Amino acid sequence: MPLTHQDVARIAQLSRIAVTDAEIEAVGAQLNNIFGLIEKMQAVNTDGIEPMAHPQDVSLRLREDVVTETNHREAYQAVAPMVEKGLFLVPKVIE
Repeated sequence: MPLTHQDVARIAQLSRIAVTDAEIEAVGAQLNNIFGLIEKMQAVNTDGIEPMAHPQDVSLRLREDVVTETNHREAYQAVAPMVEKGLFLVPKVIE
């Protein structure tokens, strides 16, 4: 079922796209082509076919999970103003 001029105008209004009366014919033809392609795709029998994440059988190359940086936690906490062990003193930001 092809789209009418009123359908195209309504779709343009809902999508907030400014379409002039001269453009409605071209936009309608493009939308009808898209809907025709969707109908062809829906007509294909896909029973027994598993969904694919990628059209080719590829896998990602993974790097080894190795620690590359040293732990500076104690040095950072040594210079921070602390109230108690593990609790930091910060300025009040909400009045």
